[in-house]
Amino acid sequence: MDMGYSSSPAYVKQSKVKGRPLYHGIKRLFDFLASLVALILLSPLFLWLAIKIHGEDGGPVFYSQIRIGKDEKPFRIYKFRSMVVNAEKLKKDLLEQNEVEGAMFKMHEDPRITKIGKFIRAHSLDELPQLWNVLIGNMSLVGPRPPLPDEVEQYTDYDKQRLLVKPGCSGLWQATSRNAADFADMVQLDIEYINRSGVFFDLWIIFKTIGVIFHPNGM
Repeated sequence: MDMGYSSSPAYVKQSKVKGRPLYHGIKRLFDFLASLVALILLSPLFLWLAIKIHGEDGGPVFYSQIRIGKDEKPFRIYKFRSMVVNAEKLKKDLLEQNEVEGAMFKMHEDPRITKIGKFIRAHSLDELPQLWNVLIGNMSLVGPRPPLPDEVEQYTDYDKQRLLVKPGCSGLWQATSRNAADFADMVQLDIEYINRSGVFFDLWIIFKTIGVIFHPNGM
């Protein structure tokens, strides 16, 4: 399957975000059942990660944060904590070292990341608690990553196209470019995903994401 994309601007096809009751019904049913089964099967891994995260610095196991979802509606996202407890306060001192252009912050060697945090980020294990977000319906297994409110404040109308659908735990850019993608690439890949979205395309991305967990292509 060719995952290449053009450098010219792409726009969301309205037919892909309106209607499609069969696709969205199947997607929601699959999201609910898959996240429920995964939460049960992965509970031993959750316990092991909780012991490791808390044991490193005595801080909380989980980290929650307000993100922006479909139609710019805010919701609370859950992750395993991979950074020091006061990471948000330290971020303002690191903004000048941002390694990507656009409304997104990323440092390859972020000093706020803990030792166990480096491991769980490299294998995308920090994202696993978002299965709860999928179960309750404010996220999907596949879709654009939900941005922070201050990032959305910097969005152009073009960028906001990625907010026309429910956000996901993984998407086209995570399963392909991952850390190599800058913000503009991420937006374009999210728009490409929306325009190509379908049951089999979603399944393809899920299988690619599983591969990334075992063979990280980023950190």
